Amino acid sequence: MSHVERYIILTDQQLIALSLYGDAHAFGHLFNRYRDSVHQLYVQRTGSNSDDADDLIQETFLKVYLNLERYNPAYTFGQWIFTIARNTFIDFVRKRQDNLSIDGSRYEGVALSPPSPLPTPEESIINRQQSVQLEEFLGRLKPHYRRMIEMRFYRGFSYEEIAEELAIPIGTVKTQLHRAREQLCAFIVDDGDMMP
Repeated sequence: MSHVERYIILTDQQLIALSLYGDAHAFGHLFNRYRDSVHQLYVQRTGSNSDDADDLIQETFLKVYLNLERYNPAYTFGQWIFTIARNTFIDFVRKRQDNLSIDGSRYEGVALSPPSPLPTPEESIINRQQSVQLEEFLGRLKPHYRRMIEMRFYRGFSYEEIAEELAIPIGTVKTQLHRAREQLCAFIVDDGDMMP
């Protein structure tokens, strides 16, 4: 049986157990089982805006990774990941409405539900900042990418606050954060690829 086949035949619960023991390859397989469905959800909800959908899938990937130890097996993994995806989209819409109140029509009509009991990504990162694995992944980022991730997640800065703090255009902030999250996600998956 090949390396890939070994993971494909495992159940979600088995992949979760391996992921919690630090097997990033297992986590990559686990997330990829749901990636297309979650991405399609975001494409539909954002009116086929692929940039927003790509950013949202990256946010979801990181939230799932950072919160995996909080997963409650009373629910299917699919239910749990879609709850995270839904809450990620709700947060996205709220931030858009707060930051772009003049142009609030883009996602009008989206029903906002009460705040999720799940921890925010900022809380998750703070709770797990002693994690050697996460610190190692962050340490691989270029210094300016790491700084932006820390500002966004550790310190809870909005895009606008990061732009102001670093004296760069908001478009640059969005582009660089997208690349930073993309690299961080890749490090998580690539770490698993290096496992025997």
